[in-house]
Amino acid sequence: MLMPAAANAPVLVEVAVDSVAGARAAVAAGAQRLELCAALELGGLTPSVGLLAEVRAAVNTPVFAMVRPRSGDFLYDDGEFAAMLRDIATLRAGGAAGIVSGTLRADGSLDAARMRELKLAAGTAPFTCHRCFDVCANAATALETLVELGVPRVLTSGQAASAPAGAAVIRAFVQQARDRLIVMAGAGVRAENVRELVAMSGVREVHLSATNWRPSGMAYRRAAVPMGAAIAVDEYVVRETDGEMVARVVRAVSR
Repeated sequence: MLMPAAANAPVLVEVAVDSVAGARAAVAAGAQRLELCAALELGGLTPSVGLLAEVRAAVNTPVFAMVRPRSGDFLYDDGEFAAMLRDIATLRAGGAAGIVSGTLRADGSLDAARMRELKLAAGTAPFTCHRCFDVCANAATALETLVELGVPRVLTSGQAASAPAGAAVIRAFVQQARDRLIVMAGAGVRAENVRELVAMSGVREVHLSATNWRPSGMAYRRAAVPMGAAIAVDEYVVRETDGEMVARVVRAVSR
């Protein structure tokens, strides 16, 4: 059973990163844990083992690895799910300190049987249920399912567009979870709202990606040749972790 966090306990700041540079910036700014992903602009996908190795060589902070085989919904076919189990084994062998994943059924409920398999594949590594929780049909029931499965942590925005907007619902999750599971607030966390978010929700862990966009270093640019079916941002900008944004959040929760 988890030990209950005191109301005045330090607030842990987790930062989602997708590069070695981002990992270094987040840790230098005070992040206490990293969630390593690929394609954060898509909400985060499974990172490569090579990236995990380079990030682990660059920082000493615990690195949890996202296991999400594609963007879109969280209803996976048998091939996708088999790949997730393989990815967990490979990432754990590569030194991931924890695993972040989740899956739903077509009716919007957590897929308890597959969640159990994912957690078992993670072994002794801490397992976080990611924000598939935020699009499930009945969050209170899903939370009890996670407790029954022994999942120690869930990341949530309170089923809202951002954690500050969902703070009251997150508080209800914290109260329901009691000392049985850690509720971590994420989405839209910024220095200007994090203290109120923590006070309103009662969480002791927060999560952010601290995204900034910098211009590409490419001098030559081929116009009208996109690399995907649809692009959300200019192809000649690069996502990076804004260390100062992380530092402001760390300072805010430390006051």
